[in-house]
Amino acid sequence: MTRIGDPVARLDGPAKVTGAARYAADHHLDGQLHAVLVGAPVPAGRVTGIDRRAALAVPGVVAVLVSGDLPPPAADFARAPIPPLATRHVPVQDDRILYHGQPVAIVVADSLEAAEEAATRVVVRVEPAPFAVPDTAPIGTPSLDTGYARLAPLDVGLGDLDAAVRTAATTVTGTYTQPARHNNPMEPSAILAVWADDDLTVYDAVQHIFGVQATLAAVFGVDAERVHVISHYTGGGFGAKAYVWPHEILAAMTARVLRRPIKLVLTRAQMYSIVGYQPLMEHEVTLTAQDDGTLTGIRHDVVNTTALTEDYVEFGSVTAGALFAAPAITLSQRVRRGNVNLPTFLRSPIDGPGTWALGAAMDELARATGIDPIDLRLINHADREPSTGKPWSSKKLVQAYGEGARRFGWRTRPRGGTRDGHWRIGCGIADATQGQFRFPARARLRMDLDGRLTLEGGFADIGQGPHTVFPQIAGSVLGIPPVEIRTRSGDSSLPLAPPSYGSSTTIGVGAAVLDAATRLRDCLAELAGWLPSEVHCADGELRRGTEAVAVALLLSRHGTPLVVEGSFGLPGGAEVDAGPSDVAVRTFGVVLAEVGVDPDLGLVRLRRATGVYAAGRIINTRTARAQMVGGIVWGWGKATMEASHFEPELGRWHSQNLSGVALPVNADIPPLVDVAFVDEHDELAGPLGAKGIGELSATGVAAAVANAVFDAVGVRVRDLPITPARILGGG
Repeated sequence: MTRIGDPVARLDGPAKVTGAARYAADHHLDGQLHAVLVGAPVPAGRVTGIDRRAALAVPGVVAVLVSGDLPPPAADFARAPIPPLATRHVPVQDDRILYHGQPVAIVVADSLEAAEEAATRVVVRVEPAPFAVPDTAPIGTPSLDTGYARLAPLDVGLGDLDAAVRTAATTVTGTYTQPARHNNPMEPSAILAVWADDDLTVYDAVQHIFGVQATLAAVFGVDAERVHVISHYTGGGFGAKAYVWPHEILAAMTARVLRRPIKLVLTRAQMYSIVGYQPLMEHEVTLTAQDDGTLTGIRHDVVNTTALTEDYVEFGSVTAGALFAAPAITLSQRVRRGNVNLPTFLRSPIDGPGTWALGAAMDELARATGIDPIDLRLINHADREPSTGKPWSSKKLVQAYGEGARRFGWRTRPRGGTRDGHWRIGCGIADATQGQFRFPARARLRMDLDGRLTLEGGFADIGQGPHTVFPQIAGSVLGIPPVEIRTRSGDSSLPLAPPSYGSSTTIGVGAAVLDAATRLRDCLAELAGWLPSEVHCADGELRRGTEAVAVALLLSRHGTPLVVEGSFGLPGGAEVDAGPSDVAVRTFGVVLAEVGVDPDLGLVRLRRATGVYAAGRIINTRTARAQMVGGIVWGWGKATMEASHFEPELGRWHSQNLSGVALPVNADIPPLVDVAFVDEHDELAGPLGAKGIGELSATGVAAAVANAVFDAVGVRVRDLPITPARILGGG
């Protein structure tokens, strides 16, 4: 019998590798038209005219829509919350140009080739205006008019940091930067929209099905039930598909105007200008400590770039208020506004950037005090959340330090700078942590007369394994192998599910599935005339002590299938929270890395890595390990390769396709990435005892690598990525 925690292989793997899984752009409808967006050629100004004649002359072109051709959003749109709406700025509604590539026209044709050809023939006349380069724009306080700035406090001040600085035995201060990075999922954002009278159906590449439903309903002023969202599989997202972006609104508007199904698939270049990315971030970190390494003060000030339309805030300072104990903590968040499209989450937001800056600064403090980096962390372990004083729902970070040190051989590691041929060897360590989001969820189980079980929920699959984990949860209660459980998902007509971001899917939907499975088992007990507390299921039977009855027999006697719904709710009916209000909920871990650095060429190679995590109950050890290995690979890319540069003279992203993106390949990663989990069951986080892991895996890696580089060659790199030029240039 399969149980929670068993290493069940991915049940949806065959469908994905054989092409049977259908993604948004794979859907086709009779009479559909293809839409292609025409982008603004300048980053600021206004459109003075658009010549459509050459485009309309291309055979197969049906229309070229410009400002005035599309309906304005309904009044409800002004009240649509941000997020899940990404931005209230809907292009092709007026003549304003706010960023390069902003859609200014929509070409529609009966073939993609005709639409693409016609789009090149649209002549856009503009009146350029001076533009603000986001990287160097003035620093400002984020506005609370949109939801991004309300996700956490913009400023935190605990204790007297000035006094801590004056009296400190050791103070380290540094500026740590990380460039903008773009989400480049395998599947570009895509949507197929069709209207039937006042009912809208969209096949969309999304991470939050019900967020799309509610937002599009607001755009058109219709009840949410009249918007049907289908997203059976999402080919990666990393945050770029978390919210509702302008292309989704424009496609649905175009479909309404032309009364034909409209398919819109963003090009790779448009993935840089239509949807979000992680913004450039600057971190100012100060740590003060006593002679014995005890922290007396932490300051972490963060500035990130954002658009002129909304203030997106990447709360990288939050980690500094959650990881280490200190009597004085000062945190702040500010923004630089420029003529650029709006940023968004990218895998491991908030704590990914936060662990980079804080983890690197802690290594500098360890060097300054002469204390081993693990010992420094043990000295400053936070038994309660530092910024709030709340007790932890669970925390086994100390155990993770110990197991990580043992597995890596930290205490007996090679001395920094040890030679291996022309390579110098270095080792580094950093903390991994991620905050937790919880959303309400529902799930439905249907057991047919033959005992076959179907699991239904409106969750999106972005590749994290829900088609395996949720059947595993249900099967562990009902004694059914997960491979025999059918799953229906990715549809707004199914029970409510939370978004697939914030490492929240398993906590919410998993708890609802557990509840539904328990209710179904209780129903079977009632059919047998037994008390629910007395029974368990195994091998297609309901058992009580030495007695057993076939589930199929019970159902045949009952005469109708059993259908039950389970739920997971939040206190007070909240739509989202970070855990119970009286505790702090976080995941924790430690990342250790050994690198080789060529001091003559500045090359860096990852030789080995270990990650040990305290992340609540692990539902599937196989898929969980895969998540963590993938996160470490992701973190290596962030540390040494990835960067998106804004060209200040042209006012646009410099490289807008995958040919200019450096990503880790097999040759960059050692054969074995060592991953382990500390045994932990967090009942306060939710009924499953589980917490989120998908984003935790990518935190801490960049700092561990940078610290290992310093250990190898004595070069402190404070600006990501760690390129040969930075190593040879001394940082």
